[in-house]
Amino acid sequence: MIKKILFAASEMVPFIKTGGLADVIGSLPIVLKNKNTDTRVVIPLYKNISQNNLEYVTKFCVFNDWRCQYADIYKINFDVPVYFIKNDYYFNRDKVYGYSDDFERFAFFSKALLNLLLEINFQPDIINFNDWQTGLSCLYLKEFFCRNDFYKNIKAVFTIHNLQYQGLFDKNILSQILLNDEYFSIDKLEFYGCLNFMKAGLLYSDAITTVSPTYANEIKTLEYGCGLDGVLRKRNNITGILNGLDYKKYDPQTDSRIFNFNKDDLSGKILNKKALCERFNFNFNSEIPIVCVVSRFAEQKGFDIIYKALEKILALDLHLIIVGTGEHSIENLFSQAQENFPNLHVNIIFSEELAAKIYAGADIFLMPSKFEPCGLAQIMSMRYGTIPVARKTGGLIDTIIDYSTDLENANGFLFEQYDADALFNSLKLATDLFKNKNIWHKIISNAMNSDFSWDNSAQKYLSLYQNLLQ
Repeated sequence: MIKKILFAASEMVPFIKTGGLADVIGSLPIVLKNKNTDTRVVIPLYKNISQNNLEYVTKFCVFNDWRCQYADIYKINFDVPVYFIKNDYYFNRDKVYGYSDDFERFAFFSKALLNLLLEINFQPDIINFNDWQTGLSCLYLKEFFCRNDFYKNIKAVFTIHNLQYQGLFDKNILSQILLNDEYFSIDKLEFYGCLNFMKAGLLYSDAITTVSPTYANEIKTLEYGCGLDGVLRKRNNITGILNGLDYKKYDPQTDSRIFNFNKDDLSGKILNKKALCERFNFNFNSEIPIVCVVSRFAEQKGFDIIYKALEKILALDLHLIIVGTGEHSIENLFSQAQENFPNLHVNIIFSEELAAKIYAGADIFLMPSKFEPCGLAQIMSMRYGTIPVARKTGGLIDTIIDYSTDLENANGFLFEQYDADALFNSLKLATDLFKNKNIWHKIISNAMNSDFSWDNSAQKYLSLYQNLLQ
């Protein structure tokens, strides 16, 4: 019987967030705790995390190369106990990632989180590590810490949230992370002349999971494997478990940020649509669909094909709202484009409150990802009755039932090819069907009835953990 679980990650809602990893760590451990486990979380204490209400726990030394760096441990009893590893040299910085010494910062974190367990006498059955920032922890646990009886029976699960981000560093850093040259080999951490922290997690964990069943199969192929497909095919037993959504937090009937509504009474959704039009200076007309993109501005998210199709899209009778932040070249491209199109509004901002208002007020959610490990945006949009038009990849396949293949159960639209014409044709079909209220309300009903809450997925994690312990 599983009693104790630790989640080790680099971010967690509501404390710090740069992407979907934070949402998962902010919700899955809570659901597992409610299933009669002692589940806890450990993350770094970054500059932007408030230290109000944090309880000091202990302090100890962690060695990187010849230097001793101290880890100050703080704790808060959130819905689960959350431990913060504080070291101002590494984490008192304006950004979470993107520094030349990220290898040293997260090597420190990877060792410190393992030392923490002995310091607080918490001996988990399972540690669920997440993404490259904790990849070295798997190696340290299996190669060094397991020599201590306290650690030898702990099982390591490594979860891939996005294989594209792997933690690649120069091989000359080996000594600084307390590893010798034998770890720089093709069967260990070497990766095209670099050290790969993600690979450490893949090789030294007892089980690998990723965030959707389809993505689990895709990453074993040359197209989606990001150079690690060979390693993943060799490990083979990769379990894809779909990410869930916190249905209490994201509930159109109770969300304080919007006019409330439900699938049986969409009058509130019309009020949200009207508020969006007022905010973005569009003339309100309930018969004209609002199409939205709420996304990180990155190549992965399909902005190149949106831009190629932009003129044709905006020639349709619709309003288009694009909101997000990310790569400056993409931000500039779309900011300039809105000057030529009165039915386009681009807002370079990251705001969960604005995102909620857009999910609630828009009609169609555009998500033409080149690849998508799971995606939470399409799940959020469906929760608020906004219908996704998305590319057929990864978790989008696992969550969206395409109108073209299943008229009765459809909750969205999928297109196959990654190109501007395929995107446009799928969006055109959606906007045409928007005019047929019987069909459109049926699709909205299907979307809002879709259940992507965490309960089912959490049970799959528990089953995986249990199998490891037997």
